Amino acid sequence: MKKVLIIDDERDLCVLLKTYLVPLQYDVHLAYTLTEGIEKLESVSPDIVFLDNNLPDGLGWDKIDYIRARLPDSTINLMSAYRGFPEELGSDSAIKFLEKPISLGALKSYL
Repeated sequence: MKKVLIIDDERDLCVLLKTYLVPLQYDVHLAYTLTEGIEKLESVSPDIVFLDNNLPDGLGWDKIDYIRARLPDSTINLMSAYRGFPEELGSDSAIKFLEKPISLGALKSYL
């Protein structure tokens, strides 16, 4: 069973994604702050990370190098309600970009 970590301060979105992923046989973990997400990253070792950029305690995208160093085989899905992702992140094939609002129909391509 693949493990998914969702780091987003929008609790409703986290619950919605978890409700969608659990029946698909994913082990889903939630974090609502960047600090909590980094802690869970260490303990969960997820296969897939959904990472919001605008979190109460920092910018999620600033932790990309940290996450890649610890989990080089994981897929990172960066989420933002704002258009425009950092160009330097576009060259990493293990990083995908999701614009909010997220369509559940399109979500399967990020798993």
